Amino acid sequence: MNKFEALGLNKSIVKAVTELGFESPTPIQEKAIPALLTGTSDLVALAQTGTGKTATFGLPLVSLIDFSSKDTQAVILCPTRELCMQITRDLQSFTKYMDGANIVAVYGGASIDNQTRDIKKGAQIVVATPGRMNDMIDRRRVNLSNVRYAVLDEADEMLNMGFKEDLDTILSQTPAEKNTWLFSATMPDEVLRISKNYMSNPIEITVGGKNTGNENIEHVYYVVQARDKYAALKRIADSNPDIFAIVFCRTRLETQEIADKLIKDGYNADALHGDLSQSQRDHVMKRYRSRSLQMLVATDVAARGIDVQDVTHVINYALPDEIENYTHRSGRTARAGKTGVSICLINMKEVGKIRIIERIIKRKFTQATVPTGFQACETQLFSLVKKIHNVEVNEKAIEAYMPKIYDELKDLSREDIIKRFVSTEFNRFLDYYKNAPDLNVSTGRDRPSISVNGITKLFINLGELDSLTSSTMKEYISEVSGVDMNSIVNIDVKSSFSFIEVKTESAEIITGTFKNIQFNNRNVRIESRGDAGGDGGRERSGRGGYEGGGAKRSFGGGNGYGERRSSGNRSDRGGERGGYSSRGGSGSGERKSYGDRPERPSYARNSDSGNSTGERKTYSDRSDRASSSRSSTDSGSDRKSNFSREKRPRKNF
Repeated sequence: MNKFEALGLNKSIVKAVTELGFESPTPIQEKAIPALLTGTSDLVALAQTGTGKTATFGLPLVSLIDFSSKDTQAVILCPTRELCMQITRDLQSFTKYMDGANIVAVYGGASIDNQTRDIKKGAQIVVATPGRMNDMIDRRRVNLSNVRYAVLDEADEMLNMGFKEDLDTILSQTPAEKNTWLFSATMPDEVLRISKNYMSNPIEITVGGKNTGNENIEHVYYVVQARDKYAALKRIADSNPDIFAIVFCRTRLETQEIADKLIKDGYNADALHGDLSQSQRDHVMKRYRSRSLQMLVATDVAARGIDVQDVTHVINYALPDEIENYTHRSGRTARAGKTGVSICLINMKEVGKIRIIERIIKRKFTQATVPTGFQACETQLFSLVKKIHNVEVNEKAIEAYMPKIYDELKDLSREDIIKRFVSTEFNRFLDYYKNAPDLNVSTGRDRPSISVNGITKLFINLGELDSLTSSTMKEYISEVSGVDMNSIVNIDVKSSFSFIEVKTESAEIITGTFKNIQFNNRNVRIESRGDAGGDGGRERSGRGGYEGGGAKRSFGGGNGYGERRSSGNRSDRGGERGGYSSRGGSGSGERKSYGDRPERPSYARNSDSGNSTGERKTYSDRSDRASSSRSSTDSGSDRKSNFSREKRPRKNF
């Protein structure tokens, strides 16, 4: 018996699944499908991208639907057009041998009249983005009164994009006695709220832990100067001749800029972002799926729902604003049990952020070195030689030409022919990488630091003159770096500086996160005791850091707004529906008070770009005050990076 048939699926569905190449169910499919086939239970499933979530809800759904009826019996909501179309294609494949099945995709950017006609023909399953579905409801073009199953796929991302009100409106139009199946890669409070409001005693299934990544993904980071990021990207691509990658950028402008540069330099690349029309997006995705492209440069939102097999690398050209997005990005590779690599290109100031990501996703990053020009050339050369060795020769087609070829080359030895043929294809590459510089930057991890019995002594240029005591200093360091206060063993506060003794494993995290901090409008400097000395002017940098304490923080990005740190309750994020803004909404925070002090020292992160404002905390006797925050990842920032202008020969191997 087929393993999918053993789960309880009927033979027509099993036949379609087998033709698609599915051999064994994934862990989440094994757990969820038998429960969903009963058709009597709500479900909350926490699973990472690439674990087979579409088949998990799609296979039992098409088993339960009555395709002899023309009523809309199921609605599937998902965050993006790409994911909407992907789910629709998968369900159509699952129902290949089922008569009468009509599955309609409803999304923005396409004719609403055509979609309405398709539904009126009798769509038993409607797959929709929340914005377009809400429009259909407003225009009374869809009837959800007979819906028996509601599926929320990637619920966390729909809430992040500001679809909270749309989801409430859509679900309110469906019968109360329906079954609701909720799938999410992460489980923030807002998703839990939906599960409580619209579900009754749901089955809970978890594959992996909260925010944790796929175990088959190798996480790697390269440290380079900001101006060398583009050159490093090309060097990495050239060192992986068979690369099939998604390159993530933060804004639409940066996405298009990097794609244009890659195309100009001879790479098979293109951009995918919210400024493209639907036909343009479809064209790009068609080329990528057919592997006409080796690198797809995309924003977070546009890349959601990209379900392309055998993606070898995910390259984070810019780190995402939210830790959840890193999890989603890396999940584009190593799908369905395969392996992949997630790469981060960072500068010195972002090393601390890598440490924070490691703690949250519970995966260790490997620091790698950007290949030298010689190494890139060597890799490309042997890739070319391997292709020559393995090429399939069409004996009949080439036979007529061989006598003239032999005559032309008769005065050359075997070795000379090989050298000349390889040089014909390879000289341009050698010229390009001639005298190529080393792009790697030392992270300081090799510097000697004083560590005795697992304790490292650090120097900080803050002290009593900054109205700090050992207690408030400890809280301050813990809040900024995210390390547990128990890791800070002792603080010796002097007048204008202090010495901090911390557990050695926390020392690097603290020194990394404090590279970009200001306190009372001056740069904070924390160094290992052996490195303390000169002021060593620090560059101003972007506010940064992932979640810590009771409030959500984000880093980087143009035109974002700073956020006052909250140690108490956090409001639900709202936000405006529509477009391709990665995060709309507002959060509320509290100013944190540290007793009655005549002076009010504060620290702030500098702005990386755009009109961002820093993040501030006050140590004074002040009442709590709420302040809104907002960040946008898929917006056109006016910020431009100083990328390398070097060009690559327009030749792919």
